[in-house]
Amino acid sequence: MASHEHSLAGDGRSLSAGLRLDVIAGLTAAAVVLPKAMAYATVAGLPVSVGLYTAFVPMIIYALLGTSRVLSVSSTTTLAILAGTQLGLAVPDGDPAKLLTATATLTALTGALLFLASLLRFGFVANFISSPVLIGFKAGIGLVIVLDQVPKLLGIHITKEGFFRDILSIAGHLSETSMLTLAIAAAALVALLAMERLWPHSPAPLLAVAAGIALSWFAGLAALGVSTVGFIPQSLPSLTLPSLGLVQELLPGALGIALMSFTETIAAGRAFAAPSDPPIRANRELLATGAANFGGAFFGAMSAGGGTSQTAVVRAVGGHSQMASLVTAAAAAATMLVLAPLLGLLPQAVLAAIVIVYSVGLIKPADFLSVRKVRLMEFHWALAAFLGVLFFGTLQGIIVAIVLSFIGLARQAASAKVYVVGRKRGTDRLRPLSSAHPDDETFEGLLILRPEGRLFFGNAQQVADQAQMLVAKQKPRVVVLDMSRVFDIEYSALQMMMEGERRISEHGVTVWLAELNPDVLAYVRASGFADQLGPDRLFVNTRTALQHYLAGAAQA
Repeated sequence: MASHEHSLAGDGRSLSAGLRLDVIAGLTAAAVVLPKAMAYATVAGLPVSVGLYTAFVPMIIYALLGTSRVLSVSSTTTLAILAGTQLGLAVPDGDPAKLLTATATLTALTGALLFLASLLRFGFVANFISSPVLIGFKAGIGLVIVLDQVPKLLGIHITKEGFFRDILSIAGHLSETSMLTLAIAAAALVALLAMERLWPHSPAPLLAVAAGIALSWFAGLAALGVSTVGFIPQSLPSLTLPSLGLVQELLPGALGIALMSFTETIAAGRAFAAPSDPPIRANRELLATGAANFGGAFFGAMSAGGGTSQTAVVRAVGGHSQMASLVTAAAAAATMLVLAPLLGLLPQAVLAAIVIVYSVGLIKPADFLSVRKVRLMEFHWALAAFLGVLFFGTLQGIIVAIVLSFIGLARQAASAKVYVVGRKRGTDRLRPLSSAHPDDETFEGLLILRPEGRLFFGNAQQVADQAQMLVAKQKPRVVVLDMSRVFDIEYSALQMMMEGERRISEHGVTVWLAELNPDVLAYVRASGFADQLGPDRLFVNTRTALQHYLAGAAQA
């Protein structure tokens, strides 16, 4: 009984500690999400309040429906740019009322398209991003996030034109650096790094935010030229209805935004998933992001998706459930109602320091080296995904990642191996011949070949060429095709196998088939190949075929 009570007490402490970490993570993420959301609203040509709305309603809906434990959903840089471009075309005169209606329509369309993709189960596309490619993608977005914050550390302003152009632009503006801003940023970076090293998962970012606001208040940093978050209006979102008349005009842009929202969400969700977390379910993510966008549209939100920098903060500070997102959403509501003037004092340099400290962990050179040690080709994929993000941007980088993964999958599938099988001496164990087992037995006049994988039009010719080369080299009387590792065979490959059997039979070589799985056996029978061979040349397994051959050889 005492042991049971102790267990309950331990569980209670664990739940309490987890809740505390989620609250800290949610509040810390709020310090990152809310100012950035407001900034993204201005990028889209919208009032800063729209950014707060986007960090409120969509975040709550995703927290209730999403499969990621830590993903923080609001607007992102790319979504803001895409939305701004489309809204600029739909409302060229910038009329505030028309702009809010167009925003609601665009966001609702984005949500509806994500809903449709979920119903059609298009989430499978996300399964084709391999681990090495994801390593490269994560490192790329980590570097992009860090560079994005550098101007704020220096107190300079640049026009963003892409990763490498931004580096040159920053270098060209170094002479304009605000030494006071740089000093504040350096102090924040040192404090954050020191506290994280000495006190992992501490509320260091909250302390940095509090210190930054206090310093700004007492020293009047805004008057000294230090950039701060600035004015935030105090209001809750009101009901905004989409316009059916704008649907046709906004649909093409909504398609691009929906694609970006999903790809950023699934990539960020997987990038920050811990080994103990439940798997990220792509179709459910489509549903969750669709609901987040559709629901947010009626409350003035712009298009939303999973954010990498704020999710990095949530994970790094110790958040482990969507309670952190609900806390962030609550902070957004509190900001709208109460805290707007106070948060507006936060120096941008402190905010940038927080983002950098909790995003730089995405860049893991050791992971690249680990992949390179195992497989050089997959290291090249990781490197290409990394460079794809830097050269082409996040969306294009994800497309590069998916294309590379598809190429890798096709390359592997098309590179099917055909092994020569022998028997371990003194046993009945059959295995591919290798230099590691030089004593394995082979048998005069018999060649056992084991193709591996799915046989289809992409690799059928290669498999046939390998088999033909081995038959020409060994000159057997009987070839046993061990099909135990072939889980599927496509029509083209089956036709090539039948033609190959006819060809080598003309040279006095007999082909036997062994160990076909039920599906493959059904295809062989349906094609007429089983009739072509006859029942005496089909074997339950390769050991039976070997015994049959040896018995026949002994009788001869």
